[in-house]
Amino acid sequence: MAEARQMRARVVWTATLDGEVRALRMAGLTWDSVAREMRLGRNTVLERGRRLGAARPRRRLKPPIEEDADRPAKPAGHPDTWGLIIAGTVLDGTPYPFPVFL
Repeated sequence: MAEARQMRARVVWTATLDGEVRALRMAGLTWDSVAREMRLGRNTVLERGRRLGAARPRRRLKPPIEEDADRPAKPAGHPDTWGLIIAGTVLDGTPYPFPVFL
């Protein structure tokens, strides 16, 4: 016969526990790791962390590559420009209709 699952006691959130959630998330831990560290349920910690706004620090995006303004235009059908034009359409992945770059 299956055993009944025990319900854990209700957590009383204090400023100390809130600070611990924030600190562990800022250190880069996942919600699973934070829950294990605090010996609480994952969903309990996750919901409290979301209410506190304790998300992980955002990753820095790479700076955009600056293109040379004096670069000559690419000819019609160039794989770079053709790929941008057809991306996400029914033509996605098809080569340019004229054999320009062989």
